Amino acid sequence: MAKAKETEEKKVATEEVEQAAVVEETTEQPNADKTTKAGKHSAKAQKEQAEAEAKEARKEAKAEADETPKPKAKPHVKRYAKNYKAAREAIDREKAYELKEAIELIQKISKIKFDGSIELHVRLGIDPRQSDQIVRTSTVLPAGTGKTVRVAVIANDKAAAAAKEAGADLVDAEKILADVAKGKFDFDTLLATPDQMANLGKHAKALGPKGLMPSPKSGTVTADPAAAIAEIKKGRVELKNDANAIVHTVIGKQSFKADDLVSNAQAALDAITKAKPSGAKGTYIVSVFIAGAMTPAVRLNHK
Repeated sequence: MAKAKETEEKKVATEEVEQAAVVEETTEQPNADKTTKAGKHSAKAQKEQAEAEAKEARKEAKAEADETPKPKAKPHVKRYAKNYKAAREAIDREKAYELKEAIELIQKISKIKFDGSIELHVRLGIDPRQSDQIVRTSTVLPAGTGKTVRVAVIANDKAAAAAKEAGADLVDAEKILADVAKGKFDFDTLLATPDQMANLGKHAKALGPKGLMPSPKSGTVTADPAAAIAEIKKGRVELKNDANAIVHTVIGKQSFKADDLVSNAQAALDAITKAKPSGAKGTYIVSVFIAGAMTPAVRLNHK
């Protein structure tokens, strides 16, 4: 009897729990409706739709703008000053002039009011990216450059004294190197003896880009600085190609006699010809031009 009574009580308890669960589910149903996913008419959905429409409108506007023909740009026309324009008209652009004829023409068409330099520009058939096709040499111009060259020398005491007597402008090695470290360059050419090159190594990044780093090829590393100074003061120029395989050099001043400029230009061309690198193939000297300060360039007959 007791066991049957216990079973009956468990059955009643189970029924009460189930009824309570049904009541609780019925009570929470209204709240569940409130947490359902927002419909297409909710504020969030309307905002998203507005953003999508705006994005589509922008895409259509951009497409229309791309289809609209753009106005044609006016062709660029170079404008020259009066004197420069007259100088251009005096030069036959299709003609290759003889050296003396070109120099006399440059001196004639130049209208500057100062004694400007005359330069020679030689385009070479080399690849400047190849180490075996680099051109670097030097020569003494017979009539000089017409420029005052400041020479600095880094050497031991005895060689420095001889260099000073030969005309060097700076011979105090410690001061020169200290100024270079500060980015100060009070010289146009730097000479060094071979035993002093170790002291210049740490300054290569400062001197190299300015073309001032001494080099045996250019004659600026020498055991006899005094002799090198005599040549530099007389008119020695360094000849080397740039990144476009062109050698640029000064051959004198506008006030020089035409014959002196001819001899200087010929000396530079001879030195460049002799310095032809072993790796150069095909035509070595492609073209040669001569130009004065603020004048157009004149093509030379270099054949």
